[in-house]
Amino acid sequence: QVQLVESGGGLVQPGGSLRLSCATSGSIYIIYTMGWYRQAPGKQRELVAIITRSGSTNYAHSVKGRFTISRDNARNTVYLQMSSLKPEDTAVYYCNAVLKTSPLGTSLNYWGQGTQVTVSS
Repeated sequence: QVQLVESGGGLVQPGGSLRLSCATSGSIYIIYTMGWYRQAPGKQRELVAIITRSGSTNYAHSVKGRFTISRDNARNTVYLQMSSLKPEDTAVYYCNAVLKTSPLGTSLNYWGQGTQVTVSS
């Protein structure tokens, strides 16, 4: 069984910073893409940032230049450094991983339980 556990969310003032972490554990053979998504109240879940196993990244336009995604393949962990936070960044942030649990298995999507980020004065 695979688990993704996020941490690092909380309340921060506009202009502040937060660092989210997502540790993946369980029966993992290989993790391909890892990413962060977010969902604000009344809105659909949206991509924030993704990173491939080799380190290539892609960001939502709204967070480019403010957020940085990184990963530690040895620890099966992905991070999201968020700076210059704005009230519109308020959302539940979800970690995502595309991985295999065995060499011949199918690549599947796994999600964390989400962590709340609130940007408010």
